[in-house]
Amino acid sequence: MVRIQIVAITASILFLLYIARLIIKGKLREEYSIVWIVCTVVLILFSFWREGLEIIAHTLGVFEAPNLVFTGAIFAVFIYLLHLSVVVSKLHAQNKQLAQDIALLKEKMEKK
Repeated sequence: MVRIQIVAITASILFLLYIARLIIKGKLREEYSIVWIVCTVVLILFSFWREGLEIIAHTLGVFEAPNLVFTGAIFAVFIYLLHLSVVVSKLHAQNKQLAQDIALLKEKMEKK
């Protein structure tokens, strides 16, 4: 194994352990950690299988393998941003409903 492979594998495994630690401590919810875990597992896979990226790039018709990495990363970021936008929109609606419910309860309390 080449030194860069060892560094990449070690860093990926440490990052995976850090994600697990955040989940166990309750600082990161499981639903948000899935993206991080999948990306880390893909990094570990390509760290062991160095020719894999070239094979996949060739199969998809991409001339340079690093272009495939950047395209995949940009696509993943867009998907994750869309997911976070949906979550924020849902939380905004719930927050608005909660504020309205509190206002109604406060009005009832003041009338008594």
